Amino acid sequence: MTIKAGWQGRAYEDISVGDIYPHALGRTITDVDNIWFTLLTNNPNPIHFDQVYAAQTEFKRLLVDSTFTLALVTGLSVADVSQNAINLGWDEVRLTHPVYAGDTLHAWSEVLEVRESQSRPTMAS
Repeated sequence: MTIKAGWQGRAYEDISVGDIYPHALGRTITDVDNIWFTLLTNNPNPIHFDQVYAAQTEFKRLLVDSTFTLALVTGLSVADVSQNAINLGWDEVRLTHPVYAGDTLHAWSEVLEVRESQSRPTMAS
């Protein structure tokens, strides 16, 4: 029997400008995800946790906290892009559609630029 290592993620040398990485896993969002994240981040907007309030808005139901959406998409990308400490940057983040509990999100990443990080000076204590 041959033991084969699992996916270990990409390293800096594996990434080139123009690469597009469709991330294999999707994630279905639950009401609990949304409410916990909203509470965790101390977001007081009732559209994320008050169904009576949300029913009176144009959306007619609770919206998923947009910062949760961004965090989830970032998490979906880790195995392909940043598992080996490659830092991501975001440019022109646009959330063009509302996200609701029950929606399943899938993501992909496109490499627009690559550069080596500058090392930080070590601090003596």
